Amino acid sequence: MDSCGNQEEPQSGLPSPCPRNPLLPPDSHMDVQGFRRVCWRVWLCRLGAVLSAGLLLVLFHWRPRLAVLARCCSCPPALADVLLLRDHFGQQHVVEVLTEEMEEGSMNLLEDVGETEWRDTVKLNTEQKTLLRYFLFEGLRYIWLARRGAFCHASVLNEDWTCNDLHAFQKGLSPLEQSTRKLVYGPNLIDVPVKSYTRLLFEEVLNPFYMFQVFSITLWMTDRYYYYASCIILISLLSIGISLYETRKQSTTLRSMAQLITNVTVCRSSGEEECVSSVELVPGDCLVIPPEGLLLPCDAALLAGDCMVNESMLTGESVPVLKTPLPAGEGKYSSETQRRHTLFCGTQILQAKGEGPGGRGAIAVVASTGFFTAKGDLVSSILYPQPTNFRFYQDATKFLLFLGGIALIGTIYSLVILSRSNITIMELVIRALDIVTIVVPPALPAAITTGSIYAQRRLKSKGVFCISPPRINICGKVSVFCFDKTGTLTEEGLDVWGVMEGGQAGFSELVPDPRLLPPGPMLSALACCHTVALLGGQPLGDPLELKMIESTGWELKEPEGDRKVVDSAFGGHRVLAVMTSPAQQPEADGNSACESVAILQRFPFSSSLQRMSVVTVAPGGRRALAFMKGAPEMVASLCLRETVPAEFSGILRDFASDGFRVLALGFKPLNEKTDLQALKRGAVEKEMQFLGLLVMKNQVKPESADVINTLSLANLRTVMVTGDNILTAVNVARSCGMVGSSEQVIFVHATPHTSQSMPKLRFHLGEGAGSTSEGSMEVLTQGLYQSGTSYHLAVNGKSFSALCDHFPEYLSKVLMRATVFARMAPEQKTQLVKELQKLNYRVGMCGDGANDCGALRAADVGVSLSEAEASVASPFTSKSDNISCVPLLIREGRCSLVTSFSLFRYMALYSLIQFSSVLILYTVKTNLGDLQFLYFDLVLVTLLAIVMGKGGPSTELHPRRPPASLLALPVLGSLFLHTSMIILGQVAALFITMSQDWYFPLNSTQSGAANLPNLEDTCVFALSGYQYIIMAVVVTKGYPYKKPLYHNVLFVCILLVVFALMSWLVLYPGPALIRLLQLYDISDMNFKMLLVALAALNFLICFFLELLIDLGMLNCLRSLCGNRPSKKQYKRLDLLLSDSPSWPPLNQPLSSTQYTVIGVS
Repeated sequence: MDSCGNQEEPQSGLPSPCPRNPLLPPDSHMDVQGFRRVCWRVWLCRLGAVLSAGLLLVLFHWRPRLAVLARCCSCPPALADVLLLRDHFGQQHVVEVLTEEMEEGSMNLLEDVGETEWRDTVKLNTEQKTLLRYFLFEGLRYIWLARRGAFCHASVLNEDWTCNDLHAFQKGLSPLEQSTRKLVYGPNLIDVPVKSYTRLLFEEVLNPFYMFQVFSITLWMTDRYYYYASCIILISLLSIGISLYETRKQSTTLRSMAQLITNVTVCRSSGEEECVSSVELVPGDCLVIPPEGLLLPCDAALLAGDCMVNESMLTGESVPVLKTPLPAGEGKYSSETQRRHTLFCGTQILQAKGEGPGGRGAIAVVASTGFFTAKGDLVSSILYPQPTNFRFYQDATKFLLFLGGIALIGTIYSLVILSRSNITIMELVIRALDIVTIVVPPALPAAITTGSIYAQRRLKSKGVFCISPPRINICGKVSVFCFDKTGTLTEEGLDVWGVMEGGQAGFSELVPDPRLLPPGPMLSALACCHTVALLGGQPLGDPLELKMIESTGWELKEPEGDRKVVDSAFGGHRVLAVMTSPAQQPEADGNSACESVAILQRFPFSSSLQRMSVVTVAPGGRRALAFMKGAPEMVASLCLRETVPAEFSGILRDFASDGFRVLALGFKPLNEKTDLQALKRGAVEKEMQFLGLLVMKNQVKPESADVINTLSLANLRTVMVTGDNILTAVNVARSCGMVGSSEQVIFVHATPHTSQSMPKLRFHLGEGAGSTSEGSMEVLTQGLYQSGTSYHLAVNGKSFSALCDHFPEYLSKVLMRATVFARMAPEQKTQLVKELQKLNYRVGMCGDGANDCGALRAADVGVSLSEAEASVASPFTSKSDNISCVPLLIREGRCSLVTSFSLFRYMALYSLIQFSSVLILYTVKTNLGDLQFLYFDLVLVTLLAIVMGKGGPSTELHPRRPPASLLALPVLGSLFLHTSMIILGQVAALFITMSQDWYFPLNSTQSGAANLPNLEDTCVFALSGYQYIIMAVVVTKGYPYKKPLYHNVLFVCILLVVFALMSWLVLYPGPALIRLLQLYDISDMNFKMLLVALAALNFLICFFLELLIDLGMLNCLRSLCGNRPSKKQYKRLDLLLSDSPSWPPLNQPLSSTQYTVIGVS
């Protein structure tokens, strides 16, 4: 199936390893099979459903594919009624094909943009009808395109829109065009389905877990276990009720956050304005944004006016962003590459200024609606999360099958044993099936989520919010954590360190205060080259730009009231903002030395372009100048070479090496007679004159170094991913401890294939080390390798792209040793996360802004530092402004994972204890009583399981991560040994009872619970009751991932209570309890003390066995199989690199194996 995720390449020309829009859904290619219903098959299935008492429908509910194969026959998708989809995760889905009849004459309305493809013309009753065939999947609408022969996203119809196309829509759509587009694109709704309680109940009851419960309850009722079955019914109803309430509550909450219906004003082709519901909006609608702003219900391209937008709900970025008009052009429009000109759905427009009706507000054109918007995709990722590829969850299913195998063995054994007794066939079947209900505990799936629920509550109390609870367990297995730099590791704001003016003669001395600069282009550039705007009289914008303006002392003013007065003061140009100096000193010629400057055009900063620029004029329209600010390397490349000082690279390297944030500025005079507001960005940002450098100090947050040190001590690898200069990034990496003071940094320099050269890869010590002599480089190389000094690689965005494209054979090695990734574009950050995941790393990502949004969602664990609690930018959102939440999250993840392990093992051992008891009692022709089962399951097991997971995480991070496999040797070995001790203990209790002088055998003419009370059942009941308590203590792990057991006060108290209760039942049971539980009244106190002693011995043996297993007792069995290589690719690569002391080869150009030179003689 075709996807509509095409995207314009970054205009900077930087190669991108990930050209997809990170805000669009993942690659949506799907296998599609078409089916058409066959009448006789449908009726045959209905008959089968009746004859099977609805079981066939239950099977079809569990396996929809079988329903399609049974009712339909295969056909081409173009003729299908039903489609069978297989997504790229391998999961299958069944969807209905829907049709809409189009209005007569509407088929020609969309031809200009190639939208005639959607038509499917059929002949009905000799009358031509135009039908639209489509289906809905995960909120998205897919339409049939005959020319492509496939169902495609509806957004494919506008994926080729150019910027000029969008500007052409300013005239508005006609009512007929609007209605036609609505049929094609559907309503503008992010509609989160909130199912009725009846439907939720139906789906819940048909869950295999509850179907198994129904089967078990029916079996118990048949076997006359009325009390136990009634209690399980009550508990199940309570559980279903809570589950339904929570499910509906979550759906309602998400719906209220996702769904936005408001009234908006649109322009029609007749020139009139119309107030419509936002549900009616379609791509191409011309939207009028009022001056006071609004909560935007769609994605729209801003065409006229400026908007100040709060995007915190969508991206987690708390700083409002200034959006500027989209320039006209033939290039394709992309909401990602033109995000500074795009208003995203769900964001709050704080104010709009510009060219709306009457000169107020702004004009935008709807680009995407519904689930095709950026917000729609984020909501879709919550509603339909991709399958969690986590071993613990995968092994849980396999383990249930393992328990099923044990149940089969027990069933066969019980059939053999019970067949020797005088029981009916019905009783034989019931007893055998009862084994299945015992071995496979119905509460097992619910029990393993308890740890995540407790961890989620603890995280919320500490200001960390989670929208994906299964990710909490994954936090416990994170092996590498990536951090953004600015605002994450370092302070958000920067302090101006000074300004250095540059020219042909070189750089001047550093001026610490920009106010001391003489009037001229440099001071004007600092004051004007920004996108700061006023909101309620207060300047809002990027913290860096706010500091820059503040350092100049200039004041920002925006036109108010009659704009014509301000515009006429500056030569009749339309003015966006005016910068006024603090003092205007007269020059010798009488003119002001530093007069007001009007900003006419803004070209906002872009991560891909690494720069921004403005067009300005002085009063009267004089001195038209363009100013540019951005990354020093980028600005210098766009300036006239003769204006860039010769020592530019050296000065920049010195500042960056000292950790300073450096920006370069440039300017150029413009012809005042040209239309300054019609200038294109490409025409402005070329042939500039270099002005100088703005040097800013970005302090590392005080918490960063401690957190990085904590992670390093825990053997968690840390990586920095930033858009800043590579030397600045290396300095910050040293400051926060990612790179040690004695460790070397090797820079990776890769160049792509060009018409003049082949791809090359080179490693060198220090930026600019290419000039190092060969002899000195050899000495450095020998010193690095022979001394065993550890090293870190540093890579910039261009080299990373070249590595991905041309050096895949070296990419994994570089990723294994790289710590600093600089000048990385947002899509490159996302690609880096995915490449690390390919090495089998569990990747964490921590960032604070929109540039990290794609990487946060791609990571296994994404943490957004934001004050917006409702942000859907990542699975986790922390309200703290530093990375101290990361160790907390990992500790909670490890605690949750260990708790889930403990609960899983406890529930398995609980089943095996009861399984052993029942089989032993079957052997002697008896069984546990109804209330005995009830006492074990509710009073002991359920009570202990609920409070077992309340223990909090350890205060320290251990160097080893907890295991995640339930099928690992320590887990299976532990279960086998404990089960053996359990069986031996119960058999020993039975034999000790039989050896007593006062023992007498039970009535052999009866079997099962009819034989109660008897001595055999009473002794097994006594010891197995203690075993439930013993296993709760044995499997509840504390150090090093959880606090010691005594910190879980509630669990300890309940342990003491149930132990006392069990001891009372064994040693001093009253007549009432004896009759109630159908126990035999044993008067021999020495015998009863012997049972307690046997239970104590059982506890000591199991406790020390568990201790020995934790210490690696079972590792000797692994040694018999030899040392097998790790399944994780990064561990194998680490061993390989450790055995390669000459890698990386310093200052030796490496060629790509993709390019070979063929010689011809």
